Amino acid sequence: MWDAIWSNGRLATMTLEGPYGTVEKGAIAVESGRIVWIGAAADLPGRPEDLARDHSDLEGRWVTPGLIDCHTHLVYGGDRAKEFELRLQGASYEEIARHGGGIVSTVEATRAASEQNLFDTAQTRLAALIAEGVTTVEIKSGYGLDLANELKQLRVARLLGKSLPVTLRTTFLGAHAVPPEFVGRADDYIEAVIAMMPEVAASGLADAVDAFCEGIAFTPDQTARVFEAAGRHGLPVKLHADQLSDLGGAALAARFRALSADHLEYTGEAGVAAMAAAETVAVLLPGAFYFLRETKLPPIEAFRAAAVPIALATDSNPGSSPLTSLLTVLNMACTLFRMTPEEALAGVTRHGAKALGLADSHGTLEAGKAADFAVWEIDQPAELAYRIGFNPLAFTVKAGRRL
Repeated sequence: MWDAIWSNGRLATMTLEGPYGTVEKGAIAVESGRIVWIGAAADLPGRPEDLARDHSDLEGRWVTPGLIDCHTHLVYGGDRAKEFELRLQGASYEEIARHGGGIVSTVEATRAASEQNLFDTAQTRLAALIAEGVTTVEIKSGYGLDLANELKQLRVARLLGKSLPVTLRTTFLGAHAVPPEFVGRADDYIEAVIAMMPEVAASGLADAVDAFCEGIAFTPDQTARVFEAAGRHGLPVKLHADQLSDLGGAALAARFRALSADHLEYTGEAGVAAMAAAETVAVLLPGAFYFLRETKLPPIEAFRAAAVPIALATDSNPGSSPLTSLLTVLNMACTLFRMTPEEALAGVTRHGAKALGLADSHGTLEAGKAADFAVWEIDQPAELAYRIGFNPLAFTVKAGRRL
């Protein structure tokens, strides 16, 4: 006897078998939190009530894999609403950052916040994502910028994963910005980040290491030193790359076999080719593109031509993407980046899983994978990207259990 069978659903499995990997009048059998059988209900080896201890009728609803937000900064103190006003008055993101605003202002608020305060505020943001069918989330540190506060952020992120029904991956982003005590000494701060790495790795609080390679952050050489240190401790890497200029960040990420390179508005042909060869996922962040009113589009056609997987994420953060709706990201990707609804949905399922190193267990509805799926009151999958400000989620199943 299986634990449960969910039948009479229209399954968007998001495999590569036809549009959306659709299975009409489908069924999903679950055992111990995993999918053990999936296909047309007519092909079940018996009656559902004879095969499982529990049987649920999906009543013709659409089912997708649980959505995946593979790039967030959910744990932080304070907000940056004042900087939003300044940008609307003409100040650029770079100008604000160079005058003590931007990431550094969030660092000050995060250092001052207690773990309980950080947990409470982040829990609200994470709950908003879960309410839209999100079952897997990545959270980065990067607003502590010293060992004690980076570990504080990572501990809070881990606690969120234990407290809410979500698979949570954590990323150490110590090389996010130069903190106030290291102003003018970026090389010294990089050495400090490298010195943090042994304790971060030993703590078990980080699943990966990230860095911000940009003119207002760190050079490719400085970033490479961080990645070399990550490699010595067995931690995979990701990279904020080519958001404001092409410093070769995408190619650098590929050189280190990064799980993903993220943002990528200014990535050139060499970077695209390197990512394709390394099988590094392109994570696009339309929320930041929209919020910062950027005009340089990521090289979508080049990624398509090179078969680079394209993932999407909220980039939820206080300064450049205060966004907690992955469904809105789907619409933004289609309207701003001209992605198709199927590409967008793949970006928050199959490709989002790959960007987190979870392709073997998440991101598609297949036997052997996690029984994480979202059930929708929609007529067709494209509706998830088509509507704006609309949440058609009927319910979510996490590890085989209805939430």
